[in-house]
Amino acid sequence: MRGFGAQLEIGIVKIQHVAVALLVLVAADAAVRPTSAQAGKKEAAGSGEWFQFRGPNRDGISTETGLLQEWPSGGPPQAWKTPNIGTGYSAISVSGTRGFTMGETGGKVYVVALNLADGKVLWKAEVGKGGDPGNQGTGPRSTPATDGTLVFALAQNGEIVCLQAANGKPVWSSSMSKFGGNTPGWGWSESPLLDGGQVMFTPGGAVVALNKTTGAPMWQTKIKGGAHYASLAVADIGGIRQYIVFNDQIVAGLAAKNGAMAWSVDRRGQTAICSTPAYKDGMVFVSSGYGVGHTAFKVAGAGGRFQATEAYAGKELESHHGGFVISGDHIYGTSQAALVCMDLKTGKVAWQGRSAGKGSITLADGHLILHGEGGGVALVEASPTAFKEKGSFNVPKSGGNGAWAYPVVAAGKLFIREWDSMICYDLKGK
Repeated sequence: MRGFGAQLEIGIVKIQHVAVALLVLVAADAAVRPTSAQAGKKEAAGSGEWFQFRGPNRDGISTETGLLQEWPSGGPPQAWKTPNIGTGYSAISVSGTRGFTMGETGGKVYVVALNLADGKVLWKAEVGKGGDPGNQGTGPRSTPATDGTLVFALAQNGEIVCLQAANGKPVWSSSMSKFGGNTPGWGWSESPLLDGGQVMFTPGGAVVALNKTTGAPMWQTKIKGGAHYASLAVADIGGIRQYIVFNDQIVAGLAAKNGAMAWSVDRRGQTAICSTPAYKDGMVFVSSGYGVGHTAFKVAGAGGRFQATEAYAGKELESHHGGFVISGDHIYGTSQAALVCMDLKTGKVAWQGRSAGKGSITLADGHLILHGEGGGVALVEASPTAFKEKGSFNVPKSGGNGAWAYPVVAAGKLFIREWDSMICYDLKGK
């Protein structure tokens, strides 16, 4: 979830050089390991699909093209708005003609299916009890995942459900408590990672993979650190498909096939570990707020052995929440109220600019779309040359403590969650 003014100790980064033998995993993993692009195709047939939090590859990058390169005054045309879907901070996952989000109504949490053509509610299915962990607003903090046939969701109190995408009927259920999880201060906020035939969660002190069809545990790996708010990332490193986990004590990579620890680095961040790690070309980038800042690690592997070493660290990109995206050789994210462009390999800042303020970020068709926590939405060119905003508008806040749901770009549309409403904008100007 988010850190909301909690007093922190300054994070101390302690590096461990860990070389883990994974020779037995190389052959096993190669048989099941898709590339990141293949993983997206496997789960979602269309290029316009966004079937889980931060997209098919968990990197916040949309494959959509032909989008408006500048927005008109007042923003892109609004296609529809669906109010009263329930309170909360859940974004939307898109597959086929449907979108899936979550909301709380009458003290209960629901998954809500929407018709993408007009925003009409197709069905609602109960997940678990509602509530307001940490006094940050009632409602779920997580975004569902879907393969088009099944939908997977996590409520703020730890209930996990799998539902039929067509009608919301239950398939199986579980809970974070079954895997030793204790609810963190602001409630369960990570979004399930769907990859191939398994769906992953981090219940605190562990990463667990469940069979997506049955809910049966496939593997559970013990890790250092407690339950926080960052969702898992996925990457192919040195011939091994890995899930990257980030909490208050470590950054680590686990082999997707069986959860074996590939590498692990101590990185103390304490409260407010919210943003999903980013990965490209052997570089793992993490950042957290309250004076801790960012750290980049170089992860190298050969012959099934991996080693992670610190490449650089600083406070120029101090991500409180909202994540970051990589375009070319640069990484973009918000550091408090500033939008920052930084060289991924060196950590050198290319520029800083004022935009929609601190918020969540998505990359689409060469542009950053920033959803500020105050309700502003901005379009910024993803270029290291200079900060160039190319349109903005404001979505009036109707409740909650912040506009914290990530913007989603799929099927030529921009989807913005504002508390109890989902709003759809046409990014092709039709």
